[in-house]
Amino acid sequence: MKRKVLALLLPALFAASAANAAEIYNKNGNKIDFYGKMVGERIWSNTDSSNSENADTSYARFGVKGETQISNELTGFGQFEHNLDASNAE
Repeated sequence: MKRKVLALLLPALFAASAANAAEIYNKNGNKIDFYGKMVGERIWSNTDSSNSENADTSYARFGVKGETQISNELTGFGQFEHNLDASNAE
């Protein structure tokens, strides 16, 4: 029974992507967070030997988002995000 559960659990763990966030600054109503996500994915298909598709769709995404308290009723938000294509060796 334990081996069956482990056999089902391991592929799910490898398929899951990692996402993390870190609070850089939080003081006097101002807050800045840094976050990121990495996905490693390789697709193999061999439906037809003359037309087989192999694809690498790996990528990494990171960003910074901020929040500031302008007044009691008004809050300002900002966000920058960048996506890096990791499917090429360069």
